[in-house]
Order: sequence, then C-alpha cells, then structure tokens
Amino acid sequence: TKAYFENGWEEVSTYNMEDLKPGHTILGPAIIFQSISIIVLEIGCVAAVTSDGDLDIDVAQLHSNDAASVANDGCETEIIEDPVQLSIFAHRFMGIAEQMGRTLARTAISVNIKERLDFSCALFTSDGGLVANAPHIPVHLGAMQSAVRFQVEYWNAEGREGIKEGDVFVSNHPQLAGGSHLPDITVITPIFHEGTIIFFVASRGHHSDIGGVSPGSMPPHSVNLKEEGASIVAFKLVKDGKFQEEGITDILVNQGDVPGTRNLKDNLSDLRAQVAANNSGIRLLHELVHENGLKKVEAYMHFIQHNAEMAVRNMLKEFASAHGTRAHSIDYMDDGTPIELTIEIDPKTGSACFDFEGTGPQILGNLNAPPAVTYSAVIYSLRSLVGQDIPLNQGCLAPIEFKIPSYSLLNPSDDVGVVGGNVLTSQRVVDVVLKAFKACAASQGCMNNLTFGDDRFGYYETIAGGAGAGPTWEGRSGVHTHCTNTRITDPEILERRYPVLLRRFGLRKGSGGNGKHKGGDGVIREIEPLRPLIMSILSERRTLQPYGLNGGEPAMTGKNLLVKKDGVVLNIGAKRSGSLNVGERLVIETPGGGGYGKATD
Repeated sequence: TKAYFENGWEEVSTYNMEDLKPGHTILGPAIIFQSISIIVLEIGCVAAVTSDGDLDIDVAQLHSNDAASVANDGCETEIIEDPVQLSIFAHRFMGIAEQMGRTLARTAISVNIKERLDFSCALFTSDGGLVANAPHIPVHLGAMQSAVRFQVEYWNAEGREGIKEGDVFVSNHPQLAGGSHLPDITVITPIFHEGTIIFFVASRGHHSDIGGVSPGSMPPHSVNLKEEGASIVAFKLVKDGKFQEEGITDILVNQGDVPGTRNLKDNLSDLRAQVAANNSGIRLLHELVHENGLKKVEAYMHFIQHNAEMAVRNMLKEFASAHGTRAHSIDYMDDGTPIELTIEIDPKTGSACFDFEGTGPQILGNLNAPPAVTYSAVIYSLRSLVGQDIPLNQGCLAPIEFKIPSYSLLNPSDDVGVVGGNVLTSQRVVDVVLKAFKACAASQGCMNNLTFGDDRFGYYETIAGGAGAGPTWEGRSGVHTHCTNTRITDPEILERRYPVLLRRFGLRKGSGGNGKHKGGDGVIREIEPLRPLIMSILSERRTLQPYGLNGGEPAMTGKNLLVKKDGVVLNIGAKRSGSLNVGERLVIETPGGGGYGKATD
C-alpha cells in the first residue's frame, strides 16, 4: 500500500504483529498492525522483534528537507505545491499564531486582554503580507497588515535608523500607521535569519485606557483624534534588546491638555506581554525553518496566500454566474449617513471592484473609519463567503480593487475622531457586503461599547447581541457578531476587580426578527456602581432596525436606559457619557438580528 511521509508518497509493507517471530527484522517504511494499535515505521528506521515479542525500533536520524533540500548536483530543486503539505503548513502557521495568543493571555494582567481576550496575533511575510492568524478579532487582522507595512516603510526610509535585530515596534495611529482605533496598540517584531529579515510577527491588543477625555478611552462624543488618547505613529518599544519604558511612558502619560493614561501599570505590563507573545512566535517559526528549510517555509507561505486568492476568485465567479456581474447594497448609520457599495465582478478572472462611491462624508464625531478598517471588514466577509477551510490572509484581497472616496466616512482625514469607526462602522460595512451578496440578514450591527471608571482606572467591554438569520439557519442569540470576537468579563471577575454590581445579564426575548428563519435575540445587561463613576456608552442601531432579508422581518433596535434612585427611567440615547451615582443603574438592551424568508403560519 501507499502512505504519505515527509518526502511524499511511499510504497510501504504491512505486517500483523501476531505473525512476527523473535529475530524478525523490518525495514521502514512499514506499517505494523497490533490488536490495539498501529505502528508506523518511518523511512530509514529498523524494527527488530525481541525474544519477549516486543519491538525494538532503531530510529534513523534523517536530515533531508525534501523539496527544499539541495540535490546531489548542488542545485536547489523546485518546490512544488502539494495539497497535503499545504494543509499541514496552514495549520502549523495558524498554530503558531494561536500559541502567541495563549502566551499573551497568560502573561497579560489587564482584564481586557487576560479575561476578555480582546487581542489578535498573526504572522506576516518579509514584505508585511498577512499569512495566517489565530481566530481572534476579525477587525484587527486586515488592518494589521497595513500597520506592519507602514513600519517597514517608515524605518527603512532615508535618514532613519532602519530595522535591526533586537528592535520591536509599536504603533496605534489609525489613519497614518494602519491602526484601527487608538486603544488597539500593535506590537511588531521582525524575525531575522542569518542577518536578513525573513518574517514579521505582530500582536494587537485593546488597552482599556490610554488617556483621552473619558475613562476607558472610548469617548462617545469625541470629534478629533487627540480627545481619544495617546497616538503613536512609530516608536521602538524595544531597542537593542532593551524595553524603552521611559519613552513609552512619556507617550502614554504626557498628552498636553488631555488627560494621560489612567492605567499605566496595566499598559506597561500588557505591552511586555505582547513582546513576549511575539517572542514565542519567533521561536516557533525558527523551529519550523529548522525542520523544513527557509525556502520551503517561504514557498508555502505564498502557496497559502495563493490558495486563498483562488478560493475567493472561484466564489466570485460562482456568484456572478448565479446572480450577475453587478451587486449593490446600501445601509445607513443611525444619524442617516449612508454606506453604499457597488460590486463589479469580472466573470472570467474572478476579480472584483468594491466601489464605495455614494458613502456619506466624514462626520463631526467618531464614527469615521480609516481604510484599514474597511479592508478588515471586507476580508472577513469574503472569508466567510468562501465555502472551504482556508486561513484568513492577504490572498483573500488579491482579487479586489477598492474605490473609497477621500474624506468620506470610510476614508477620513488624519485628525478626526475614529474610536467608534472600528467598533460600530465596521459592523455596518460587513452588513452592507453580506447584503450585496444576498448572504444573510443584518446582525445587531453594533458592539455596544461600555466604559466606566474615574481618575484611577478605566474599564471597557463590548456586549453581545443577535446574529442575522440566513437561508438555512436561525440567527444565534446573545453572541458577539462579525468583526468582534471577544468574551464578556465573568461576573465574578467584574465584581471583584471593579466597584460595580452586575444586577442582570440575560437574553432579550423576542428582539430577533421573525421569518422562515428567525434572527437571534439581543441581551439585557444591568450594572450598578458602588461608588460614583463616569459611565459611557457608544452604540448604534438605536434608531434604525437591523434589516431582514428575502421577506424576513427586521429586529428590534437597542435601548440604553438610566434607572434613577426614585425608579424613574430615562432613555439616554445611543451615545452618552456622564456620572452614575450609587443607587442608580445603567440598563443596556442590545439589538437582535434580522429574520430571513417570509414566516409561514
């Protein structure tokens, strides 16, 4: 029979253990069947049956790297893409990113990263192209590629000091440095091999406070970037192997006439944890290169990107064949600002143009989203539409041309507020893309961002809602949808670490849209402070309902309610910041997901 080994398919002999006698010798490759197990004898290994009927296996020390090895004539053989190896490498790369994430969660101290897992880790090629990521936060991942490429270009520009071994970079600026919003701080580490950069690893974590006009650094009514906290275009967090604590502290604390970070200790500890996470990725990638050779690892990085590209192209061709070469959709933010998308597909090549002409102008507020956020939303949507298991990587965007009008909601100037664009507008871009492809009804379209704190701390969380239904499924209830993938803080952790009581947390029954397939329900979360705190809510879908699709009904909008000491209930609107006193309660009712198909009696 045949079996697949490191060097490819090999003819192997098979044996039953009960037929072997003492003194028999078997040369690998071979397969030996026992009553309760199967033994695979690798190439070059030798198994001898002992007098007791056991197997004594001499394991050969092999040093070949198959297609990446050097042939006998001294020439490097061509590396041919193999589907089995492609799957193996895809899982190896994703496994490395997942291990980075586990390291970050174990070594961080903030609730936001350690408990809520509001972070992402990923691997990149030497030019900054996204290769693989762990299943962390989708809105981070497409944007991280822009952040890595910006740092490469910035530090290699004429007159700057370049990139050296022992350097680690940090940035968060949304418009200039490929960030998503300021609380998401990206730590980037180059990987060197024999003095040359071969890969990059990066981790992006949401820091629960980095300064700004309100605790938690998610001000509902910010209109410029400075009000939202410390901005970092490019800084060497580690230089010559030394953590630059004084420099990063100055950036986080001294912000002029705007308050600096309220959680410096957490910031520094979490940044060190991000560096440690990157170091774990470096170690594992070096091991992979040692096992397989650099050329093979690099080749399969590109094969994986190409595989993702072809999967997206084939999906676009199939859609064009079934629904035509043009798709269009539009949705509106609660303030009436449109997000409009027209997709033109080339049915021969599977290329497509995503044209956001018709999207409203940038606003005097913070729902503006830098282009990197739109790229993240689109790459997530395309990956979700592909009907096969591929890593989310840069190949998904290779067939796509973007047209985003300058100074629009999705391509604003570099000084406007953007803190809500990453967490609210991104969700609506996903809804618009999926609506254009007729994939499913709208999800809650919001992350329901709650922050609270005072001059000593800041806390941040996103709250689940309902997912939209589709042609063959019911919408899920009480889940984080689309671009967010974080956990909610455990009640025990929340009440132990912070001066609040969690009065209620459960499903908001009936909030999902009706239909042949019903949309998911939102949730109700009620919090009471134990001392006066500044509480802020930044949310959407409080005015316009999440739409149903193909005859399905829309879901209920969300509500943000303030319950006073005397029992009076006030609707505080979608975006509000203010003092919440002891005895008062904040009740957040999140939107449901739209229904799909006309309901039948």
